[in-house]
Amino acid sequence: MKMESDEELLIGDEIEPQNENNNDEEEERKRERERIRKEKMRRKLMKEAKKARMRGVCYLSRVPPKMDPPKLRQILSQYADIERIYLAPEDPAATVKRKKSGGFRGQEFSEGWVEFTNKRVAKSVASMLNGGQIGGKKRSQFYYDIWNIKYLSKFKWDDLTKETALRRAEREQKLAMEISAAKKEGDFYLSKVDQSRALSSIKERLKKKQKTQSEQGNGDQPENQQVRKVIRQFPQTRPVVEKEAKTKGKLSKELLAEVFNTSS
Repeated sequence: MKMESDEELLIGDEIEPQNENNNDEEEERKRERERIRKEKMRRKLMKEAKKARMRGVCYLSRVPPKMDPPKLRQILSQYADIERIYLAPEDPAATVKRKKSGGFRGQEFSEGWVEFTNKRVAKSVASMLNGGQIGGKKRSQFYYDIWNIKYLSKFKWDDLTKETALRRAEREQKLAMEISAAKKEGDFYLSKVDQSRALSSIKERLKKKQKTQSEQGNGDQPENQQVRKVIRQFPQTRPVVEKEAKTKGKLSKELLAEVFNTSS
């Protein structure tokens, strides 16, 4: 029995190092997989950054009516490869005015940005199309429209996103200020309404009190007599100048005649 227990202890001692070695190998494999994943991610980011440096952005100062991003992509894709397109919606006030006048009831855009895969191609496309007719098929609604496109040197898509976020923040801040001003105006109006109601109730109570007194036998005051307005009079001090003018002595005419006669 003692020999069997000794053999079991020896076998247990051999198994423990094996388990530790297996754990170390598993941890090493995990670290290797993590390193490979990070390396792939780094290469992918470097590749994307290189592609981003090669891209170019063109600016559209005017978007033809009824033009939307899919239609614009379809037209410009004939000249070069396009990455992204952003068209800024027109002012809501202009949209309401256009719809009231019976114009196009869909979404229209005021300006836009187009990102091309190659900045050299973007520059050549902008110089070729700017000021020219959009053309295409004659039955197309954009046939007679003119291109207003310009290549933006050293301008990247990230700059556009920053500018868009800044405009959105400014618009939200302006909207919050307008809401706050409208709330203050509404609170002021409600306070004036409450004040007017309070004054009206005071007048009604005074009228009822006067009517009650007249019914009880105060015949001196007529029933339709209105409440007299109390006009307060405050004593006014006279100006010092007027007092000095009154108290100041005046030279008599006789004295003046004697002075002038002696001098002559």
